[in-house]
Amino acid sequence: MESISRISSLLETARDLTLEAANNANNARRSTPKELPSGQLKKLLDSRSEREILEGLRRVVTMSYRQPPSQTLPFFSHVIKNVASPSLAVKKLVYIYLLQHAEHEPDTALLSINTIQKSLTDTNPHLRALALRVMSSIRVPVISQIVSLGIKRGAGDMSPLVRRAAALAIPKCYRLDPNTEPQLLEYLSTLLGDKQYFVAGAAVAAFLELCPDRLDLLHPHYRSLVQKLVDMDEWGQLATLRLMMVYARKCFPRRTRKVQKTPHSNTTSSKPTKSTKGFYDTESDSEEEEEKEQNMEEIAVLDPDLELLLKSCQPLLQSRNAAVVVAVARTYLYLGTPEYLIQAVGPLVSLLRSAGDIQHIALHNIVQVCLTHPEPFVKYYTHFLVRSTDAPHIWRLKLELLTLIFPYAQLRLQSLILAELSHFSHSGSLDPTLVKESVRAIGRCSQSPATSPQTSARCLRLLLKHIGSADGHLVAESLEVIRHLIQRNPSAHRTTVVRLAKHLDAATSPQARASIIWLVGEFAGLDSENNIAADVLRILVKGFADEAEPAKLQIVLLAAKVYIHHLNANPPPEPSKTEEPKASPPLLDSYHEEEGGFRDENLEAHSQPTESHQPEKPHPIKALYDYILLLARYDTSYDLRDRTRVYKALLATPTSTQLASLLLLAPKPVPHIPSPSETRKGYVLGSASLVIGDEGGVGGLRGYDDLPRWVKEGDEPDAALRDETVSTSASTYDSARTISAADRLDAAAGSSRTPDSIMSPRSLNGVGESSVGVSASKGKEKTLDDWLAEESGSEEETDEDEEEETDEEESEYETESESGGEGDRLVK
Repeated sequence: MESISRISSLLETARDLTLEAANNANNARRSTPKELPSGQLKKLLDSRSEREILEGLRRVVTMSYRQPPSQTLPFFSHVIKNVASPSLAVKKLVYIYLLQHAEHEPDTALLSINTIQKSLTDTNPHLRALALRVMSSIRVPVISQIVSLGIKRGAGDMSPLVRRAAALAIPKCYRLDPNTEPQLLEYLSTLLGDKQYFVAGAAVAAFLELCPDRLDLLHPHYRSLVQKLVDMDEWGQLATLRLMMVYARKCFPRRTRKVQKTPHSNTTSSKPTKSTKGFYDTESDSEEEEEKEQNMEEIAVLDPDLELLLKSCQPLLQSRNAAVVVAVARTYLYLGTPEYLIQAVGPLVSLLRSAGDIQHIALHNIVQVCLTHPEPFVKYYTHFLVRSTDAPHIWRLKLELLTLIFPYAQLRLQSLILAELSHFSHSGSLDPTLVKESVRAIGRCSQSPATSPQTSARCLRLLLKHIGSADGHLVAESLEVIRHLIQRNPSAHRTTVVRLAKHLDAATSPQARASIIWLVGEFAGLDSENNIAADVLRILVKGFADEAEPAKLQIVLLAAKVYIHHLNANPPPEPSKTEEPKASPPLLDSYHEEEGGFRDENLEAHSQPTESHQPEKPHPIKALYDYILLLARYDTSYDLRDRTRVYKALLATPTSTQLASLLLLAPKPVPHIPSPSETRKGYVLGSASLVIGDEGGVGGLRGYDDLPRWVKEGDEPDAALRDETVSTSASTYDSARTISAADRLDAAAGSSRTPDSIMSPRSLNGVGESSVGVSASKGKEKTLDDWLAEESGSEEETDEDEEEETDEEESEYETESESGGEGDRLVK
């Protein structure tokens, strides 16, 4: 019988395995299994066969991901029944379903809490960690205390998997009930000092979500967390680097010191130094001090603990996660020195070989670093060349990078970059936006302060070749950049303005013609003898009616500027102050009563016309100006007519010429084309707001946190707080054994502590002191009066102590005598 039952069980097991294999093969052939009726699903969930229960759970969980929760809520009670199943696969599926639907059925979900609590004591650590994760994820506020107790049990568990789950459950419990914060902080402080690196990483992530401002909890764990940084998982490394960025800014002051400049970076003036000086020669002393200050440069002095963090980050540059590489670069940029940042440049550039989305984010971060430190990126210029397969958001950033590294590259590389930009600016078959961006990039290359005059002249020649192009937009964009270049040094570009005026007939774009006319008018007063502004105005007046409105506005402005220069060169004669004005003839010279009125003979004599007086011909510039005013008076543009009235009112009287010169001939500021990413310069490296830019709002995306300021020197916490804690007995023994009697006497004479505090090891090491006391003792020295006051106070205290001791001895003697008398009486 026993053999028959054994054979039947084996056959049943083989049958189940065969059916399961066939079902798996069928599921592999069909990606979407056919949905079963709800009644059949409930039968599968209520079955006694583990295989059928597992099949029903898989179908229900699949439905929960595809359909709203209202469609799978009817199976809640049937699924919860299987929470006590010994199968780990069944429990996982039940837990997944429970996490999704516990909020909709809180009362029914509470029935499974006892079973989940029992799983916390299971022998399998994976099951214990899973139970703790599920219990903390059930968002029912009633069980907050139960979850807190579960975290307490998990924080002291022997398995690191359970302790990690406990660390991740802390922020969930806090969101469930904020009143549990004191208990959670205690558990979190324990987990931060865990020896397992993946537990510490989860604890740091919980710390950032629960209490990111409680840096006092991190002091004793700072060095251990930095040392575990290399072994943490990628998410733990990101959380730890983010936390250490804030910790370093708030705990390590930025210290600098002056050193002698290296020979290659010495940019001092070429004044000869004085070898001899007089005894009272103060001027030579001041000059030498100024030269010394110019030869000095400031370098950062790193704290030993901060340097420990920077050195621990170096292996993370080889990480396979792009976010970790960017986080290390952010740490070096905002905390380290340029020497550390150079090490992160190569790994940052290597991210450009990744997928398109990662490449886009990496380019934004590279541009952000290159805005402040462009020199290390020069040797990687080949990675920034535009490819035919690059998307517009990719080649825009690459062009920007080429313009940023252009002034710091060698002449050969500058020629290569200019050839690249010139190719894209001439290619008419390419994207018109790429052509415009290439022209703007050439302008930014020439406008950089570090660009040599020869290179700027070459950039200008490349742009002048575009004036004869048939593309009006290209010509307009090139002229805009040329105008900016001419304004930087007008005296060196007189021939350029003449050359542009010759191409005025070939320019068909209204914006291009307006730019040329503005340039001619702006530099009309540079060389009054050989100026072409009046001739250009004479030619433009003929076709004024056929011009576009932007060109008409500039023609009227050109006429006003030419007329102002004419008035300034030929001022009207002023009446002399020495000559007295002639008295006007009396109006009442004769009175004729017979005519009944007055008659002025002189007035009649002057009123008669004379044949000798003839009107003078106006100057040609005055005639041109009046003709332009007359043409603009009948134009259809309101703006043009109003502008003309303003110019006419300014130049109507000779006394207003000075005011018109201030308004129209004022020196214009030198234009500067900023880099397109200058507006994002304030965002932190590696943040999402850096990629989104101004589209995320004025202060960045919601949740964006800027870097804290460096703590001021003297306000930082004591470095002894980061020392490892040791046992009191051992430290007392070591201090008593190592400190000599002379050292103890020196310590007693140099501090105001009591003898007990002097002998304690914590006071000798400075660990037990507060930062306020340390700063006060360092900042103020004791005077003789303070010493005398302390000695008198100590003598009074010793007298009081002696009186108290004598009183205590007398009272003890009295009690002993009284007790002795009673004993004697009892004996008698």
